[in-house]
Amino acid sequence: MPATARTPKSLDALAEDMQPQLGLRERKKLKTRIAIRRATYELIAAQGYEATTVEQIAEAAEVSPSTVFRYFPTKEDIVLTDEFDPVMIAELRARPAHEPVLESLRHVVLLGLRLALEHDPEEIFQRTRLLVEVPVLRARMMQSISVTSGMLCEVLAERSGRAAADLEVRAYSMAVLGALHETTVYWAEHEHRDDLVDLVNRALDTVRDGI
Repeated sequence: MPATARTPKSLDALAEDMQPQLGLRERKKLKTRIAIRRATYELIAAQGYEATTVEQIAEAAEVSPSTVFRYFPTKEDIVLTDEFDPVMIAELRARPAHEPVLESLRHVVLLGLRLALEHDPEEIFQRTRLLVEVPVLRARMMQSISVTSGMLCEVLAERSGRAAADLEVRAYSMAVLGALHETTVYWAEHEHRDDLVDLVNRALDTVRDGI
């Protein structure tokens, strides 16, 4: 899939729209996070990941370096994190109870993916390219997946009647998230030529059916 120009409405702005009404303090925090992330991607696009420093990011975002670290513990987190996990978890909880779990997950993942591709494709292209090119980002992503898995386990436990700490719940959660992670890496390795929605469907079908 070829890269397209950034649309006026960013993915982060969409996340803000999708969240419940926020108070003034929370809106300010979100705007700061968005400014930091936008500055980071622009700097990386211009000079590369390694050459981009937190001090440069802070200056471009018009905040202090300490503010950057308050919102993002590491530079890697600026690239990898967004506001979508809680939104997607809420959407998953809203799915019909009788729906197969994997189909609920498929619906939620594809919903978020289509929104992201529609509203800010270039950021996704850049993020996935960096995952392939920068080893430290790949390592940090695995830690991020572990956090997301903990959130997903809570929902899977509710749906299955099991405990969130059960091995089966944890294994299933990581199987799905690991499949999605490898899908995005595969997509970037192949220069985004494939249809990402199709790749995600193939990966989830593999989780369901095996190989």
